Amino acid sequence: MTDITKMAKSEFIDRQKLDEISLQAERSPRRRKNYNFHRSDEAICHRLLNAMEPDSYIQPHRHLAKEKDETLIVVRGKMGLVLFDEKGNIAEKALLEPEGDVMMANIPPGIFHTWISLEARSVFFEAKAGPFRPLTQAEKAPWAPGEGEGPSAGYLASLERLFEPGEAE
Repeated sequence: MTDITKMAKSEFIDRQKLDEISLQAERSPRRRKNYNFHRSDEAICHRLLNAMEPDSYIQPHRHLAKEKDETLIVVRGKMGLVLFDEKGNIAEKALLEPEGDVMMANIPPGIFHTWISLEARSVFFEAKAGPFRPLTQAEKAPWAPGEGEGPSAGYLASLERLFEPGEAE
């Protein structure tokens, strides 16, 4: 056995683990919780599960580094993905569900986007290049409220309405 195989441990994710992560998200002030597979923020590849509750708000943002494609796969629940143009107009939206027509998305660098949990206990798998770096001001959408700001709840509600039954695709 090589040194690396002595350190490595296989991991299997079952429904109990998804329940644990979802419970942590429910109890979190941000109403979401990551479960990382990568060992550090400096890892060159970040792989994680992200449990997210419906009232969690992610400010629309983009990743400007050319290697920062983001791939997301919904594992449980229902998520809305909204893509925006530079001025904050909705360019595209998609409803993602494990058993739905769409369950996965790849977002290239430079595209403003946000995720919305449309069902309690939703979980998605995310993969993107590391290392982790906090978003810069240029990566945050200037036309959207920041996380925790007063108008963020109203803005989130307006985005959720995009996915109500009968809303045009």
